[in-house]
Amino acid sequence: MKLKFLVITLFTLAIGFAQNKGTVTGTITDKDMNNETLPFASVAIKGTNTATNADENGVYTLSVPEGTHTLVFAFLGYETIEVPLSIKAGETKTINQILKSTSVQLQDVVIEKTVSRQKESALLLEQQNAVEIKQNIGAQELSRKGVTDVAGAVAKTSGVTKQEGSGNIYVRGLGDRYNSTTMNGLPIPSNNVDKKNIALDIFPTQIVEYVSIDKVYQSRMYGDYAGGNVDIVSKDYKGNGFLRIDIGSSVNTNAVKEDNFRLSSAPGAFGFTNINKPANPLTSYNYQSLNLDKKAPYAGSIAVSGGDSYDLGGESRLNFFATAAFGNEYLSITDGKSYGDINGLGVASKRYDSYESFNYGTNTTGMANIGYKINNRNKVSFNSLFINTSSNRTDEYRGYAADFAEDGNGFVRRTRYQKTNLFINQLLGEHKFGERMQLNWGVSYNIVDDVMPDRTQNKMKEAFDAQGNSLGYTITSISAADNHRYFQDLTENEVAGLVSLDYKFSKGDDDDYKGKLTVGYNGRMKKRELEAIQYNLKTVSSPVSHLGDIVDPNNLDSFYNQQNFSNNFFTISTLRGNSQVPIALDPQYYNGDLDIHAGLVSAEYKFNPKLTAVVGFRAEMLTQKVDWDTYLNGKGDAKLDKTAILPNVVLKYALNDKQNLRFAASKTYTLPQFKETVPFVYEEVTQVYFGNKDLYESDNYNVDIKWELFPKADELISFTAFGKYIKNPMNEVIVASSTNDISYINTGDKGTVIGGEAEVRKVIFSTGEENARKLTAGANVSYLHTTQDLDAEKVRNENDLEVDFTHTKSAFSGASDWLVNADLSYLFEWNEKASNISTTLAYNYFSDRIFSIGTSGRGDLVDKAVGTLDFIAKSKLNENLGLSFTARNLLNPNIERVQENTGGDVVAQNYKKGLFFGLSLNYQF
Repeated sequence: MKLKFLVITLFTLAIGFAQNKGTVTGTITDKDMNNETLPFASVAIKGTNTATNADENGVYTLSVPEGTHTLVFAFLGYETIEVPLSIKAGETKTINQILKSTSVQLQDVVIEKTVSRQKESALLLEQQNAVEIKQNIGAQELSRKGVTDVAGAVAKTSGVTKQEGSGNIYVRGLGDRYNSTTMNGLPIPSNNVDKKNIALDIFPTQIVEYVSIDKVYQSRMYGDYAGGNVDIVSKDYKGNGFLRIDIGSSVNTNAVKEDNFRLSSAPGAFGFTNINKPANPLTSYNYQSLNLDKKAPYAGSIAVSGGDSYDLGGESRLNFFATAAFGNEYLSITDGKSYGDINGLGVASKRYDSYESFNYGTNTTGMANIGYKINNRNKVSFNSLFINTSSNRTDEYRGYAADFAEDGNGFVRRTRYQKTNLFINQLLGEHKFGERMQLNWGVSYNIVDDVMPDRTQNKMKEAFDAQGNSLGYTITSISAADNHRYFQDLTENEVAGLVSLDYKFSKGDDDDYKGKLTVGYNGRMKKRELEAIQYNLKTVSSPVSHLGDIVDPNNLDSFYNQQNFSNNFFTISTLRGNSQVPIALDPQYYNGDLDIHAGLVSAEYKFNPKLTAVVGFRAEMLTQKVDWDTYLNGKGDAKLDKTAILPNVVLKYALNDKQNLRFAASKTYTLPQFKETVPFVYEEVTQVYFGNKDLYESDNYNVDIKWELFPKADELISFTAFGKYIKNPMNEVIVASSTNDISYINTGDKGTVIGGEAEVRKVIFSTGEENARKLTAGANVSYLHTTQDLDAEKVRNENDLEVDFTHTKSAFSGASDWLVNADLSYLFEWNEKASNISTTLAYNYFSDRIFSIGTSGRGDLVDKAVGTLDFIAKSKLNENLGLSFTARNLLNPNIERVQENTGGDVVAQNYKKGLFFGLSLNYQF
């Protein structure tokens, strides 16, 4: 009876206490981000323990005792706002609050969690609170450093370098095959037949919320991983409605000083031109013109972007963001040199002391993002991205070639037009069931169409009279393929999906759950089809020889035309034969299929306020198949089946509220790429490549330990040590052949990577509130030591190829011992922060790195160290108008590749890129 009375009394008191409370609710927004919602900002009653955090949409709800109080709104890196509040029992009040960033560190702010943001301070906060080891670079930092594409963004992080002349990256010395790329956590296909990963420089930064670089493996990732995973998180707009227009122009100093910037005339200015194979290609001459057009090398860009957020009533909200952009660029190399097939004595069979290159590139981007918040428990979003890139390029080589120009009078011209369409579609969902369970899912369908229509090559020799006067050029025809037209078409389709269920357990006294169990499934089904055909144009030597006919290299149409073809000046055939061969027009091809199905489980547990652990396990069943019909090998196929068991563990120990110590270990694998396993020949002017059907996967073992300190809101000091053991590493190697071709081989039993990284971000000084002056600096330095076994006997036993390694050990190709990134930024604000100007000086350096491993007495081909310096200035003139100026590659270093023979280095390639200047204007309505 007493117990019943006690229960009734407590229940009555609880009801009475609840009736003495009111409710305050509202939305917190970010002034500096166009009033986008500010997730997880804290709201508290001053002088009490009553507090809460806004949700991922910036919405908060707080139960408040009846009376007069002071509401405190705060977020790390933002000013603290106090708002007086009077409330009655049972009353509900709505108070919306705008916060703006501040240079003053906030004290006593409770942050339970955070989500990805564009701001540097918020991303650092996420890094501090996360259990895993990763780095993020957001839209704010990308803008400050003048980065225009994702490849440039990734290269600004520690331990990462960008390969010269491409969008490919190296993470901790490991190249394309060891890395992976995703968008919003879902895989995306490559746009390049030679590569596993898509070229990151085709992604403009205006579509990016932030870029995450995961260097530690987690169960949610696909196991084909060793260096790092780059996840591009697309723009997710939540602010007020806006419309922005950007226009800009840019020049390259090499290009503008060139009087005759010459390109193929067939492709159009916008990069959408389609060039089809000619009708009756072996029995008539119906090809595009070989003559070049002169261009004015001044580039420009235009972009339109907009977004809005709509309240649909109740808890529902619809967010929308879209952008469309077009940009182009002109690049030129006019004082370069290029040597090929250099032997161990330093003698090159191809010595082109004059190398010129002219390139016109375009990038057209369209993106739409729609996010629908059904209620506080359910959210879905749809992303659609279309990118069209094109490159119209002319390369010209002059000099010595042992096979056709022993007098040093050779001339080779190659023109190439390449167009890539990428179409990414993603549907993502998030659903909460009570406070313990959350379901996440996503599906994607991606399409790549990459065409190289009518790549042309012409080989000629300059002819002289007895007095040494030039008579013009003669077309060489030693090999039928010396002069050719090449067509290649790649299509790739991929369907991918993910689903995971999170379950929180072990609720603590503070109402936070200590543990989380995640189970899930990942799947991807990729199909690639590539076909290519080459039409060889061979000058005839009988019954009437035309090998000595004088031609004008700037008017090759005067020789290659229907009349001369009808008069038997030259013949047309494929690598299968002429028009008399029934299968002559059958293209060479290969088809590739990759199916991966994976189950995963991971458990996260917070043992105490300092120690948190994540233990994961992933099992993958994969099948990779290729079949082909090529000129080199005829028909064939290869298949790789693998069941991969991939454990991983991450430990985080909080030394105090500003310092963390982290440890991670995992097992992963590396697959060979489709083209690496197909005997498909691809010829560059100075090098030939082909695939190896006996190539197989590598297994990787990874370990990391990291210490980090977060002194203030936007400051960081960190040190990382890491190691990797790679079993059966793969490399590009020159094999024993008459033409010294490059193929892909498991070159030894093992390889190791050991290194360290250090990163510092520091506010040097910061003054003022309304009109701030702020000087910040950042730097990251990485040191790598890589080594691998080179075993010719292993190669002979496992392949139908012969290799004679110059050394028994080697560093990994693409691995620099030292990597340095540094920047210095100054911000000045006036007009109560409505106007500002920021300047940044950014420096990047990588030391020597191996391009190709030496064989047959040759030394390694090594890319020499390069340091680059960029200057970026941006100004917000008022609430609507902005201006920016960029000056890139200010040091204009030599880009040099040498062969490190025992008798000394031999230059294989040397050129300068020139300086790049850009000016842009933006207006936001």
